[in-house]
Amino acid sequence: QMRLVESGGGLVQPGGSLTLSCAASGFPDTTYSMRWYRQAPGKRRDFVAGIPTTGTSPKYAAAVKDRFTISRDASSGTLYLQMNNLTPNDTARYYCNAWEFSAWGQGTQVTVSG
Repeated sequence: QMRLVESGGGLVQPGGSLTLSCAASGFPDTTYSMRWYRQAPGKRRDFVAGIPTTGTSPKYAAAVKDRFTISRDASSGTLYLQMNNLTPNDTARYYCNAWEFSAWGQGTQVTVSG
């Protein structure tokens, strides 16, 4: 059974940092791209960042470019999102996605307030 489990969310003050993790298991191999999305209350789920199987040429939404960094550990299948200089506009539930398998995790809440 394919499974994605996010962790690392929490409450942080504006200007702070968090690192999200997404543990992948049950996939037949690691040849799939992975993405982070986020959804704030009452809003649609938006793309945040994506990374291909090779780990090269990641893509970012304009709102997070130069503040967030996506990476993946090919051996463990874990996806990461390093988030710096957080603002209240980054408050949302963050979801991990394995694109080719249309698999989603349950999300982890990030709240930026202070």
